[in-house]
Amino acid sequence: MNRIQTKPRGGFLRPAAIFLIAALLLAGRTEAPAQRVTSMKINEVLVVNEDNFVDDYGKRSGWIELYNTSAGTVNIGGCFLTNERGNPKKYPIPKGDILTRISPRQHVLFWADGVASRGTFHLNFALEAGQENYIALYDSDGKTLVDSLLIPPAQQADVSYGRSKDGEEGWMYFTKVTPSTNNLTLDKNEKIDNFKTNDSLGLGMTITAMAVVFLGLFFLYLVFKQVARLAIAAGKFRAQKAGHATVHGSDLSGEVLAAISAALYELNEDVHDIERTVLTIQKVKRNYSPWSSKIYSLRENPKK
Repeated sequence: MNRIQTKPRGGFLRPAAIFLIAALLLAGRTEAPAQRVTSMKINEVLVVNEDNFVDDYGKRSGWIELYNTSAGTVNIGGCFLTNERGNPKKYPIPKGDILTRISPRQHVLFWADGVASRGTFHLNFALEAGQENYIALYDSDGKTLVDSLLIPPAQQADVSYGRSKDGEEGWMYFTKVTPSTNNLTLDKNEKIDNFKTNDSLGLGMTITAMAVVFLGLFFLYLVFKQVARLAIAAGKFRAQKAGHATVHGSDLSGEVLAAISAALYELNEDVHDIERTVLTIQKVKRNYSPWSSKIYSLRENPKK
């Protein structure tokens, strides 16, 4: 007896199904490190706020700026901010607030005013001006330290302490504070400053501009001149191709031109002195009187 091997139903779907399941599992398990909370950094801190930015309640207080160093959006809802080493869960960042989703390379500002009831971004602790201030950011488990900072004591009023470049190592003081903005800002144009230093009167700019204009005009002159030459050459070529001879009047004398004109006149027997542009060279005799002569208009004398 011959055995007939049958293929299970739906067997042709197995490779596609396996591939789809593997892709879903890989997508579920794979999370780019740049999108985790660990990519958040404490970026800038202002301890003493006397004449600086105010919050949405019109109050001045210290603030802490966080920066997302990753290329993906990070949700810090559920994480913790604290100023105590032994209390990592001192301020839990509320969940469900859409503003806790920090876009790539963007900042978020927390006001250290000690009044958490004012909203998500108002901490339940304040910063002390006369002593060291410890600040730390913990992950949602309350154990994983994301970033921490120890601010030196005796901070000056309205002078912030932050990274020299967003998210990178190296700290410095900023007399021009930049909350929710890049720490390194370009307030001047280096090229313009160099130009002002090397050419304060603007003579170099004037000469350069005039040179560019005149060079452009000279270039256009050469182009148009070449185009005109090509057009003339093309016209001559077409005339020669059509069998028309070109005669340069400057190469012939006046006598030769007069002889040619007379010869052309003699060859044409049907020339009539009607058009104004025809020059009559030979006088034509007329055997009749002009129409204005009355003596030829009467056939006989009238009867008296």
